[in-house]
Formats: sequence, structure tokens, C-alpha cells
Amino acid sequence: LGVTLALAWSVGAALAAEGPAEPCGTEGWAQDAVPAGAAFVAAASYRGPGNNDTRSNKALPILLWWSGSLFPHFPGDTERIDCPRGSCLVTRSRRVARHRRTKALIFYGTDFRAYEAPLPRLAHQTWALFHEESPMNNYVLSHSPGIRLFNYTATFRRESDYPLTLQWLPGTGYLRAPAVPLAEKDAWRRKGYGPVLYMQSHCDVPSDRDRYVRELMKYIQVDSYGKCLRNRELPSERLRDTSTATTEDSEFMTFIARYKFHLALENAICNDYMTEKLWRPMHLGAVPVYRGSPAVQDWMPNNLSIILIDDFDSPRELAKYLDFLDKNGEEYLKYLEYKNVGGIKNRFLLESLEKREWGVNDMTLPNYLNGFECFICDKENTRVKEEQEHKKSREKIPAPRPRIAQFEHMGCPMPAPGFGSVDDLSEGDSWKEMWLQDYWQSLDQGEALTAMIHHNESHQGRFWDYMHEIFLKRTRQH
Repeated sequence: LGVTLALAWSVGAALAAEGPAEPCGTEGWAQDAVPAGAAFVAAASYRGPGNNDTRSNKALPILLWWSGSLFPHFPGDTERIDCPRGSCLVTRSRRVARHRRTKALIFYGTDFRAYEAPLPRLAHQTWALFHEESPMNNYVLSHSPGIRLFNYTATFRRESDYPLTLQWLPGTGYLRAPAVPLAEKDAWRRKGYGPVLYMQSHCDVPSDRDRYVRELMKYIQVDSYGKCLRNRELPSERLRDTSTATTEDSEFMTFIARYKFHLALENAICNDYMTEKLWRPMHLGAVPVYRGSPAVQDWMPNNLSIILIDDFDSPRELAKYLDFLDKNGEEYLKYLEYKNVGGIKNRFLLESLEKREWGVNDMTLPNYLNGFECFICDKENTRVKEEQEHKKSREKIPAPRPRIAQFEHMGCPMPAPGFGSVDDLSEGDSWKEMWLQDYWQSLDQGEALTAMIHHNESHQGRFWDYMHEIFLKRTRQH
């Protein structure tokens, strides 16, 4: 595959074909498209910081958003963007998919399907991946054959080319918001509410979190709202509305802030995959009881900010510790010291927030979609220049080396049961049948598409023939 992707970086490759008429840039400002799960609000269309690029639109590299619904510029299908190292045209019009000037295709990971990939893969184009959402949305990307299809990546992993790790954290001010006083939380407990909140309506996910929470409930009171394991009702129909929760409605936030602990279990496990399930409780001053990124401590404001489920041998042992903290206010409050002046001591967290080029709900900065777009534009302008110099020098100047994404740009482990082991599960267990099968079939899909690119396939319909060949090969091996 390395050889194939190296070929895909050759600007003068014979596979490039002239496309239809070139697009024209649209003028003016519009509203950004906001993808599902995005942590930012709609902002004016981002044109870039500006540069000294005097080329006309007809001379610019073209970036094609293959996932058109994510195209961040409206109302037109095409925009000129002016980035630090040069300008580009960006478009969602697939009419230019085979154009010689279309240098990069940008895919949204949730929408990327191996059996729908544009074939043949043109040798003069790079593929860029934008995927800030859960690993469960596309396990093809968690395997080497899948992620190595791409040249550039923007994922939640810090190792990606354009990391989106802190996509749900606006800044340190969000963490420093005051907590509900302990006296009020204790009064809430005396009214019969539990110490632990669980609010989840997305059930049956790869992390199998409900299985763990169900076991924890045997040993401590957990107030569960939402569709999963619900044992209490929110006090009003308005608070039960999903949009109320996702927009951080003040009444909703006030209600859940009274709990001492929030069960914060991600829907899938992977390094650096951290969502609002973690950051929202910290904002509110409730202690997250967390399972998700194995590297989560790297990002915490201090050494005592969250309680890690995996630090305890069993749900029973975790329940004992939560009960201890519930009854010992002084010990409990140690988990909220990061809210005090100077309480955020993690230099890595502070420096990461300071260095990131995009903002969350910050109108003075690009959102991460537009930021990644400029990142790709700059890379492609650099590549075009280097290949021109290589050609003019009659190959005395080396051609640019291809950039190929690595496993750690996205790679996530096989799903595991939320409680117990796979051997403990019955053959008919729905989680086992769904997610383990999906994970390993995704590996086959990545291998099938890789093989199709190797063979310069142009017919997507042959994908399932390749899948069948891989299945037969695995069957013979076992």
C-alpha cells in the first residue's frame, strides 16, 4: 500500500484526467455547516487569514469535500479560501472529482464507506480524513488497512496530523465554573436522590457501559434517567427533550449539577476519545466516574480530578469508594480543587489549549472544520510547489515523499464487555453478536478496498467479490 500511495502523490501521473468546466468561487459570507456531534456553534464562513497569493481561481488547487453534507461554506457549492501558505478552491461538487487540479479529497469518517469509495484512486490526489466522532461510527478506521488509505488525518487522537482531542473543551474557564455548594448537594441527598447520576439514551454501544452500570446498581443508588436503565423520571417534559440536554439548557444543567458523581462512560474505548460526558460534569462540579480513554489522565487539570472505573477490581469496590466520599465531604472536595485559583496544574493541558489553532464556540477563531481545510490547502500548495521544482530540475531535486497515516492516528482496540469477559457471555448475547462482528468485518473491508486500489479497480460493485475472497482466505487459514 505504501507504494500505491506514493504513486498517488505524483502530480504528473498519467491517471489524472481533465474534468468538466472548472468551478467559480462564490462571494460573500454565509453560515457554516455543523456536523452531528460538533462541539462548536455555527459561525460566519471562514475564508482564512489571508496571504499574498495573487493567482486567479482558475490556477488554484481544488479540494473536494467528498462528504458533501459537511461542506463548511454556504450558500454556494464552491469557495476560495486564503490560508497562510496559499489559496485553494474548496467545493462539494463531485463534477470535479477527476479534474487534474483536484488535488485532495476530504472524507468525513462517519460517512466513509469502503464499498462506496471513489475508484479508481487517482494517482495525483491525496485523501484526507476528518473524524472527530466515536470509533463506533466506523471501525474500518481503527485498523491499519483502513487508516492507511489516507494521507492526512484530523481525529481525536493526539497523534493525528491535525488533532481534535479537546474538541469538547472550550477553555480553562469552562473547567473553573463554580460548583454547587456541598451543603446543597447533601440536602439533595436527604430528599432521596442518589449520590450517582447516570443519564444515557444511547444503549447497546461497543463499550457495553450499561452492563457495568447494571452491576454497579446492586451496590449503590444510581439515579438513571434517559432510555438506558431508567429508574427515575426527570421532573418535567421539557427536561426530557433531548435537545434540552444537548444545548446545555440552564434549567437542565442546574438539575444535574446537584449530583455528587456523574457516571461518564464513553460509547467506545480509544486513546484520547473524550466527549462532553467527561467535560460537562467537570464544568458543573460533579465528579466524573469515568471509563473511556485509557490516557485520560494526561489531560486532567490535576492529579485528583476524576475517578477511574478501571482502577477498581469490581463494581462493588467502586461503590464502596463512592459511598466513602459521599459520607466524607472533606475527601470529596479534594476532587474539585482544580476549580480554585491556580488549581489547574497540568502544563500539558494548558499548553495544548493555548497552541490549538481552532476554537470551540469562539467567534475569533476558525472552527476545526475550516482549520483542517486550511491545513490541507497548505499541504497541497507545498506539494504542488515541490513537485514543480522536482520536474524543473529534471529529478535532481527529490520528489516530495508521501505522507501516509499510521495506525495510531485512529487505531482503537477491539470492544470488550463492560463487565466480565467475552467467555462469560452467552452465544446469543446481542452485544457480542453485534460489535465483535462489526469490528472484525471492518478489518476485512479495509483490506478489500486496499486490494482494489492495488489492482486499479474502477468498479465499486466488485467490492463484495474482494470481501468474499478475503473471507475464504481467512477460512482456509483457520
